[in-house]
Amino acid sequence: MIRIESKRNKFTYNIYHIVKAFYPGEEVEQNVDGEQEPLVALYMPDGSSFYVRSEEIGIPPCEKPDEEQLQKEKWEVTRRVYRYLAEVNKGGLAWGILTGVRPTKLIMQKLEAGESREEILRSFQEDDLVSPEKAQLSYEIACREHELLSRLDCAEGFSLYVGIPFCPSVCSYCSFSSSPIDVWRDRVDGYLDALVKELRALGKMAEGRKPDTVYIGGGTPTTLEPEQLDRLLGIITECFDISQALEFTIEAGRPDSITEEKLCVIRKYPVTRISVNPQTMQQRTLDLVGRHHTVEDVEKAFHMARRLGFDNINMDLIAGLPGETAEDMRDTLAKVEALHPDSLTVHALAIKRAAKFGQEGRTAQLHSEISQMVEDASQSARRMGMAPYYLYRQKNIAGNFENVGYAEVDKAGIYNILIMEEKQTILAAGAGASTKILLQEPIREENGKEIGIIRIENVKNITEYINRIDEMIERKGEWLWR
Repeated sequence: MIRIESKRNKFTYNIYHIVKAFYPGEEVEQNVDGEQEPLVALYMPDGSSFYVRSEEIGIPPCEKPDEEQLQKEKWEVTRRVYRYLAEVNKGGLAWGILTGVRPTKLIMQKLEAGESREEILRSFQEDDLVSPEKAQLSYEIACREHELLSRLDCAEGFSLYVGIPFCPSVCSYCSFSSSPIDVWRDRVDGYLDALVKELRALGKMAEGRKPDTVYIGGGTPTTLEPEQLDRLLGIITECFDISQALEFTIEAGRPDSITEEKLCVIRKYPVTRISVNPQTMQQRTLDLVGRHHTVEDVEKAFHMARRLGFDNINMDLIAGLPGETAEDMRDTLAKVEALHPDSLTVHALAIKRAAKFGQEGRTAQLHSEISQMVEDASQSARRMGMAPYYLYRQKNIAGNFENVGYAEVDKAGIYNILIMEEKQTILAAGAGASTKILLQEPIREENGKEIGIIRIENVKNITEYINRIDEMIERKGEWLWR
């Protein structure tokens, strides 16, 4: 047990997540007491303690500090806690004191403010204590994102997400809103009826506007039967003018859901990008995590897609799956290189409470080999002629690493960038789908904070989604393009 006591609530979020990054398996208790001094106290499992006092941080105490002073206090206190933990653990974290999921968004803001490469890298390394390698990676990706997004009219355009919440089976590490298709097979048409109703309504709301990207995700969209998939794609192309879309992605995902008939249905429509996601090419790991397919199934599905003319195929891998070593990852990468996809997304394992692994009380292992896995994947991507184009992080991510997308020239997943950088309205349909509406003018909340994005979540429960579809539609209509 590690106990954190802080004077201000402002300190708790960053410090909690930094402590968890250093000690992922340790229970952490927090307490905020505005009357206490010091500003922060850490009580460690071995009985030792660490304090950060007002007089130590170089910021004069103030009875009612303003927002600027609170921010200065927060970052200086966080840096001191981080340096103490790095000293105790004889090494720091690759991402320093950054705990958010979108580090490249910080660099994007600095680029748009006109800061130079040198200024940005110095700030990341000296102020945020990020390693030189991660600072350089973030800068490289932010520059590439900036160039790709310059092709879009983010203010007037939008992207469309469609969620299919079914999978052949639910993987042990997965926390997404997905259910086994065999349990729901008799109700898939009912789900599609509701989804079609929502898509038609969104199409009317977006009349006169053309989506820049379309992304069908899940779950696994290819769990739908061919005629159901045909119905869905037909409705999307009927309700939305995608003649100028830069990208139309279907996350085929699970090889055990991909058939030639389904791929032929997809080829009837202007789909530009699909995924065939093994996560690993080690059979014993596939069996362990509940993926009911073989390595040979992955290869067969990939070759089938190529034969049918798909020229932009992504593959996903996960570093840090239980029992895997760096040697296993190298073997997986060798098999992937032999297939040579057009893009590769490498995730560091994140175990969330909603996943089976989380419910079992498993924690991500901070073994040093994850660092080697991530580095080997980066080198493999570059050998295939790919460059990193987007990056995000998650809570409880193994080794305090990140998820990185690599792609060949002109094969980057633009939707992936948009969902991370929050530069455009994303209309989302389906159970568990999250719409993000960029407001033309920020609005001020009761606490005085200005917000420029409204998030509207559809219910995750499939039955509730079907029964409450009119409510899901109405909530979006209240905010769209105000």
